[in-house]
Amino acid sequence: DSAEASPSVVFENIERCSPDCLQMLLENISGLTIDADFTVELIPEINVAVATFIKSIDTEKFVKKCSQHRRVKEFKMTARLLESTQAIKAENLPEGVSTGYLTVYFESSWNGGGPVSDVQLFPEESSAIITFCDHKGNS
Repeated sequence: DSAEASPSVVFENIERCSPDCLQMLLENISGLTIDADFTVELIPEINVAVATFIKSIDTEKFVKKCSQHRRVKEFKMTARLLESTQAIKAENLPEGVSTGYLTVYFESSWNGGGPVSDVQLFPEESSAIITFCDHKGNS
């Protein structure tokens, strides 16, 4: 149901569309403004961008609208809702950070977190995988 729909939309195959072009395209389709109403995070390593809506919109309708949009088809991009996950990867962690610290940090509702069931630390990569008890505790 729409009330539980993700506020984030994943755009795949973005290589044919520059970041500025993508932002303008999303503004045109949504009728909203970048930064004020939504943000766009580019993940060039995997040819993906994630638009997260700050303003509450029906993201399912937005995805449908994008899929039918002429320019989106021209760029051969696809749009889908970002699925919920129980695990996230935290990167660029400070040297010597402990699993206890990460657990407390990611359990903080102040940080948008929730109950953590597991933390796997990868000090050589300065990263960790944090697994939540349920998928509501990560944003």
